[in-house]
Amino acid sequence: MRAALDPYRIPHRGPLFHVFWPLTRYIVTCLSVLVSVFFFEVLNRTVVIGRDNVGEEKNTLLLPNHQSMIDGFLVGYAVWFPRCLTDPMLFPWLPAAYENFFAHPVMRWLSDNWKCIPVKPGRRDFGVMLRMEACLRTGVMIVFPEGTRTRDGRLLPPRSGIGYVMLRTGAKAVPVCMDGMDAVLPVGQALPRLRRTILIYYGKPVDLSEFAGLPATEAAQPAIDKVFAEVRRLKLVLERYRRYRRFLLAAKPFWYRFYAG
Repeated sequence: MRAALDPYRIPHRGPLFHVFWPLTRYIVTCLSVLVSVFFFEVLNRTVVIGRDNVGEEKNTLLLPNHQSMIDGFLVGYAVWFPRCLTDPMLFPWLPAAYENFFAHPVMRWLSDNWKCIPVKPGRRDFGVMLRMEACLRTGVMIVFPEGTRTRDGRLLPPRSGIGYVMLRTGAKAVPVCMDGMDAVLPVGQALPRLRRTILIYYGKPVDLSEFAGLPATEAAQPAIDKVFAEVRRLKLVLERYRRYRRFLLAAKPFWYRFYAG
């Protein structure tokens, strides 16, 4: 149990892995961040709004909608690069589906170095929730409240598990909304598309003081519903922004419209 509650002890890894883990996770994550910057800023175009709403404090929880397998890279780099290169605490923890990120040995090694937390099928694992609490108190974390990717771009209902963790830790809950990632890497497609415009909006932290003193088991769903209501509002803002952007670009020469969307 102690190993499960120590953020920097991975239960399925031995002592030798942990000796080198501070170095390997820094190298692997930095390289991944640089690849992400090239992919999202050069091969695609990314518009970031509200970056200053996040900050750099520990116990910060980013709660975005979920559109593709690579959403975590976008959400993390867009707000903390390049500061994360000199402050590894800003490499976020990320709960990830076991079947997608831990089933293959190579992918499992990469995921451990990306500070992913394995969540097994069924998603009802109290031990994982305890580990998420311990990790969040020592750093920053990205969690997708929907639990799975959207198939049609619409938001899915948020699940209560992260609401429980959020209330137990008193985390700063930051709503995040992405628009366009489902066009970059739709569900069922292996290779990402290029020349797309991606929008990401970091909202202001949501005030959850009304749930203080209530049992986390009872308040978890209302709390995460309140955060996700703000994600829905941000989605409407981004949809209007995209329509206005298309209107403005329609009168421009074709090279202004190199990035689709």
